[in-house]
Amino acid sequence: QVQLVESGGGLVQAGGSLRLSCAASGRTFSNYAMGWFRQAPGKEREFVAAISWSGGTKYYADSVKDRFTISRDNGKNTVYLQMNSLKSEDTAVYYCAAGVVAGPAAGQYHYWGQGTQVTVSS
Repeated sequence: QVQLVESGGGLVQAGGSLRLSCAASGRTFSNYAMGWFRQAPGKEREFVAAISWSGGTKYYADSVKDRFTISRDNGKNTVYLQMNSLKSEDTAVYYCAAGVVAGPAAGQYHYWGQGTQVTVSS
């Protein structure tokens, strides 16, 4: 089992920045690829970003490319999502997830956090 706890969400004005963190406990964090997903009200959960276990490979949704950056610190068992130039359409609950292989499909991930709310005001 891997337990995941997100933090860092909040209310920010459009154009601002936030950094989300996801702390992992349980099994060896460095064995897992990590992903960030989000779900806006009335919409399906969508892929945001993913990172391989080593941090050497990263994936981004087109909608966040060049604005968001995923990173990880295996020594701290934490994955981060730096979000810059935020837009109102980024408003959602953001979830981190752990899986064997990094990628954009939610089904690739076996463990999920409870989510953190990000609200971007225009």
